[in-house]
Amino acid sequence: MNGDDPRDDPRRRRVPPQAGRPGGPPLPPGRGNGPRQDRPLPSGNDPTVRRGNPPGGRMPPPGDGPTVRYNPAPRREPPASHIEPTQVLHRDGRGEPLAYSQMPPEQPRRHAPPQRPVPHREPVRHAPTQRPVPHHDAIPPRRTPPPPDAGRQARPPRRPRRRHPFRWLMLIVVALIVGLIAAVIHLDNSLTRIPALTSYSDRIGNTPGTNWLLVGSDGRGDLSTEQEQELATGGDTGPERTDTIMLVHIPSSGPTTMVSLPRDSYVSIPGHGKDKLNASFALGGAPLLVQTVEIATGLRIDHYAQIGFGGFAGVVDALGGIEMCLDEPIVDPLAGLDLPAGCQELSGPEALGFVRTRATPRADVDRMNHQRLFMSALLKKATSMGTLANPFALWPMATGVAGSLKVDDGDHIWNLAALGWAMRGDTVTTSVPIGGFDDTDVGNVLLWDKSKAPGFFEALANDQQIPENLLTR
Repeated sequence: MNGDDPRDDPRRRRVPPQAGRPGGPPLPPGRGNGPRQDRPLPSGNDPTVRRGNPPGGRMPPPGDGPTVRYNPAPRREPPASHIEPTQVLHRDGRGEPLAYSQMPPEQPRRHAPPQRPVPHREPVRHAPTQRPVPHHDAIPPRRTPPPPDAGRQARPPRRPRRRHPFRWLMLIVVALIVGLIAAVIHLDNSLTRIPALTSYSDRIGNTPGTNWLLVGSDGRGDLSTEQEQELATGGDTGPERTDTIMLVHIPSSGPTTMVSLPRDSYVSIPGHGKDKLNASFALGGAPLLVQTVEIATGLRIDHYAQIGFGGFAGVVDALGGIEMCLDEPIVDPLAGLDLPAGCQELSGPEALGFVRTRATPRADVDRMNHQRLFMSALLKKATSMGTLANPFALWPMATGVAGSLKVDDGDHIWNLAALGWAMRGDTVTTSVPIGGFDDTDVGNVLLWDKSKAPGFFEALANDQQIPENLLTR
């Protein structure tokens, strides 16, 4: 061992692996223990063949027992790229070993590339910086005409819009109702109210039907000098008196009765003795006049209306004049009246002179007849369809009446409308039965017929028609 080459030591000699052994190169075809190509391999049922390696890794010696052929089990060959360091490489098809310098280069090992550490960054938790964007109005898209419908399926026709004529009709009706209510309220507020119907001891109780007392006064307080000259009122004549006194009875059924009460009727005035009827108005105004009429007639007055000279003429002009037919011409310079006989239309001043004049053969009797005829014609025209359907005629007439009337505190514009509606048809016009005239300490007075007057007013108190023999035409 001293000085000897360690390579000469058979124990240290490196023996290249032999072909066919573990770790050695594979045997060439036709060699080794592999199956030969020139003879067939034994079948799997051959009893002389044992599979696998012999026990202990050694072949049994020849002559020991039956001949047993071993067929080594197939084993998995290592990959070609892997070469053991102690394995001897041989050239293909030859048994000569390869030198180390002739060994194929080793395949580079494939491994993951080196990873560089990535710094940890916290996510941004705030909104990025926003830059102001200038505002521009949106430009509406340009409308292009639709393409022609050639070759297209026709669109279904649009459903026609449902019209609601009844809705518009209801709106019109509601507007009319609201306007009518507003007009009525305005007219009712235009009335001048006075305490005409007052209570007193031993007043007559309620009687059937509805009784109105209509008074035309000769008051001139609301007239200017020019109006007095136009209407020929004659200037101021002292205390206000009544030129016209009418009692209107509206029964529960049947025609309305209009009775003229002469202003010179000789009656008892409470607290003043006997005097002319119009003197009660001059002494105590409307309340004393109502009380005097109730005591003289036995009828309870339910409503009161009073109109002056100017208001009377204004109502006539608002209606466009009243047509009257005269049997005889009337000429009265004091009333400014010069009317020919026949049918003609009277203006406001002419109508006022017609109901006031005494320049006729029967004086006050003709005057009462003129008043009843004119009142009937006035109410007939005021309640006609031509006036009610024409707002340009109805409204001036209504405002003229409301602005010139004085009514009781409990009366309203609808009460006046009911009065006009009740007198639109046939109306019985008459005068209290007259017994004659007499001269007294208060002047020439008119006397009622004591035999007919009680039955006359008793029929009205019982809501009955006045007997024909008691009527004065």
